Amino acid sequence: MLYDVSRAGNADGRWLDRDFWQARGTVTATTAGRGGASFIAADGRSMVLRHYRRGGLAARVSADRYWWRGASETRSFVEWHLLYLMRRRGLPVPEPVAARYLLQGRSYSADLLMQRITGTSSLAERLAEAPLSISLWVATGRCLRRFHAAGVCHADLNAHNILLDATDQVWVVDFDRARLRAPGLWTDANLARLYRSLQKVTAPLPAERFSEADWSSLLDGYFDEAAVLDAAA
Repeated sequence: MLYDVSRAGNADGRWLDRDFWQARGTVTATTAGRGGASFIAADGRSMVLRHYRRGGLAARVSADRYWWRGASETRSFVEWHLLYLMRRRGLPVPEPVAARYLLQGRSYSADLLMQRITGTSSLAERLAEAPLSISLWVATGRCLRRFHAAGVCHADLNAHNILLDATDQVWVVDFDRARLRAPGLWTDANLARLYRSLQKVTAPLPAERFSEADWSSLLDGYFDEAAVLDAAA
């Protein structure tokens, strides 16, 4: 188990067990899908607990077990350390609370507990309701530039993993399989993945929900000189 003593000084393994919170009646909701997470409201805290699950063909072999390559290589520990590093660098990501792995033979399962960013909705959810303002597209681009300047390569940058809070601050979540990389063409691939995601989620929506002008505004924010200076600071 791994945890931040400043935020979870009394943590124990049960904190990473959904049934523990369920028995206390503190699980407020659970999202669907492979990356499903449980939202927890307990002791004045709002947290998110995620159990790592496999996808694709690998899920047919095992739904939630991974090949053991050492504690430092477990999905939960890698993501916890990356979140901790990004928070220290001032990037808008969830605060990591605790992580664990459960080893059985030569495979393990894993869980991650994070502070919940309350009052947010995803980019996909916002677009389903109404078009975004130019300023929000620009702010999104500037935010993504900060991550790329820090060398953070998100493994699945899409419209569901970018959040907007009540003040329209941009956040990025779900850093499973993300890693730090030297500057390279991967940044273009990251943006291209997001572009395809935006096209997909807005395909059934009115045309004004996402246009080439919107994407240009995002890129304007990404390449804006001020964004470059912020990222370098």
